[in-house]
Amino acid sequence: MIETIKQKEEWVKQLELIGNTDFYFTYDYHQLSKNDDENPVLLKYNEGNSTILLPLLLRNIKGTSYIDATSVYGYAGVLSNINDNSFEKSKFQEILHSYLMDNKIISVFSRLHPFLDNQESLLSGLGEISDQGMVVYLDLSLPIEIQRANFNRRLKTYLNKARKVCTVSEGNHQEDLKSFIELYHENMRRVDATDSYFFDQTYFERIMASKDYNPQLMICRDNDSQKIIGAAIFIKKDNIVQYHLSGLDADFYELNPIKLIIDEMRLISTAEGYQLLNLGGGRGGSNEDSLFRFKSGFSKEFKNFRLWKYIVNHDIYNKLTNEKFNQYPEVDKNQISFFPQYRATLTKKMDTLEI
Repeated sequence: MIETIKQKEEWVKQLELIGNTDFYFTYDYHQLSKNDDENPVLLKYNEGNSTILLPLLLRNIKGTSYIDATSVYGYAGVLSNINDNSFEKSKFQEILHSYLMDNKIISVFSRLHPFLDNQESLLSGLGEISDQGMVVYLDLSLPIEIQRANFNRRLKTYLNKARKVCTVSEGNHQEDLKSFIELYHENMRRVDATDSYFFDQTYFERIMASKDYNPQLMICRDNDSQKIIGAAIFIKKDNIVQYHLSGLDADFYELNPIKLIIDEMRLISTAEGYQLLNLGGGRGGSNEDSLFRFKSGFSKEFKNFRLWKYIVNHDIYNKLTNEKFNQYPEVDKNQISFFPQYRATLTKKMDTLEI
């Protein structure tokens, strides 16, 4: 059977029993990430000594009695501790499908975690798993010198220059966080980001206050002016360090403060015994844009990032999709890749925007 977990105490307990996880699976991050119309749940499946956990955000589908599910921003998917050769994947999938049908969940979307085992093997056969580009990571188990040897030559030059004129430290004051928020929002305006990326101050205060994981704000100051010219939030959980959000002062772009911050976190995290530092990928999953090139200067270690899309109830899914697209007869739904299609925002110009 599938157990639905909503309370923090039990949620935390189940993650601890699994062992090696990441902050994207935590109760606090789900509470932070949810929209007003979303309800976080942790689905638990047990078979003998094996456990599978699936965190989701459940959403009511307006105008219907149905709901669908999505994942938090970041990398999620299933967690498992399967160590029994007799584990029956088909039984798990059958029971999960029945649970979703019984609870009127007609579709599930989840961004899978590139560094956790068994996700694709457990979900393969339920819907579609597709590539969404690659993420760049640093193997912190390697000696410091080997890590740096994998930097591209230009990055080494930038870092040598930056260390002469800038200083990186951990931000420990409210004013440091305020400076970070200003820099981050400035960056989002500069790249014309959608409203969903403009997190408010409460979001940042809560993410830094959580005990579910270890958040760290790193700041970079210009030595001459002592001005904060760059800052980034990293989040540590078990063996993984995630480069979460960052911002820099455009007037000091040439000093490469974010690159220096990442390098400093690399050194700190290696000394602390973490196994990998994930820098993430490019915008929209691109492996060719400037953001991906920026990250890949640190490492040539890549992992595929994949998406899981599962239509649970095809009849209802098709009904809702047809009702949606019947309002826009000029739009060919076969050209719309957004999932689920009935949640795509369509215009008369045949555009689609993510919501």
